[in-house]
Amino acid sequence: MKYLSCVIAAAFFCAAWSAGHDDPLTAALPANPDWLKPQTPLKLFGNTYFVGTGGISIVLIDTGDGLILIDGALPQTAAATEANIRQLGFRVEDIRYILNTEAHFDHSGGLAALARDSGAEVITSPIGAAALKAGQVDAHDPQASNISRSPPVPNTRGIEDGGALRLGNTVVTAVFTPGHTPGSVSWTWRSCEGETCRNVVFASSLNAVANGGFTYTGHPEVTAQLRASIDRVEGLTCDLLISAHPDNSGGDVKIAALEAGATPNPFLAPRACQAYAERARGRLQARLDREASR
Repeated sequence: MKYLSCVIAAAFFCAAWSAGHDDPLTAALPANPDWLKPQTPLKLFGNTYFVGTGGISIVLIDTGDGLILIDGALPQTAAATEANIRQLGFRVEDIRYILNTEAHFDHSGGLAALARDSGAEVITSPIGAAALKAGQVDAHDPQASNISRSPPVPNTRGIEDGGALRLGNTVVTAVFTPGHTPGSVSWTWRSCEGETCRNVVFASSLNAVANGGFTYTGHPEVTAQLRASIDRVEGLTCDLLISAHPDNSGGDVKIAALEAGATPNPFLAPRACQAYAERARGRLQARLDREASR
């Protein structure tokens, strides 16, 4: 089964590359194979759908007056994302806004192609918007030394912390959560099924990851930012959590359970944001301990 999964993932990667290798906006970037695993699109709750890969979250919101997409994964997965949207019965051309959690290529590499194909405007923090327009991460990013460039996204604008984006019956609010990247943003909204509504959080990565000579002990301001962001996510009203990488919050297990018809809905977990924050806090402390022991 593991071998078959690898073959499927490789076939998905090759098909995506073959379809877009002449298109500069979908040219493949080196990637963790887990990020490229195909994933059947599915409804999470109400008007909220998962359309990402097996290793990278992308969410579609049907507002009743156009669609909102959150994150874009990699350039070579853009075609698969669009296929997932169509499989759910939606039109890519109806995407009005694409929101971004961070300018790292595994979450933003596909934005240029998705924005071009849909005509949507891309929205993130001002720091993130500058990085997306340039096609490279901010110089102060802890992973700046080895994060791949990705296609620039010209039709991008910044939103303020706490800014609300209104479309149809949905209001999505920006919650700045810097630390993993300087411009990271989490997003919140309410999703309803009939008269039952739930508070949804799409949380940015909160992992203390760095490359090159960057250390968190050497950058206490970044450590403080990340701690504050972890605390902020922990304090959000959160009935349903989607993390930027599903496996960082047990989302991969929940997706498998949802596909298998599990009831009650495994994504409806009121303590999910607290658990996500606790995990991130532990990883940050482990990183600081390793740095201190060198």
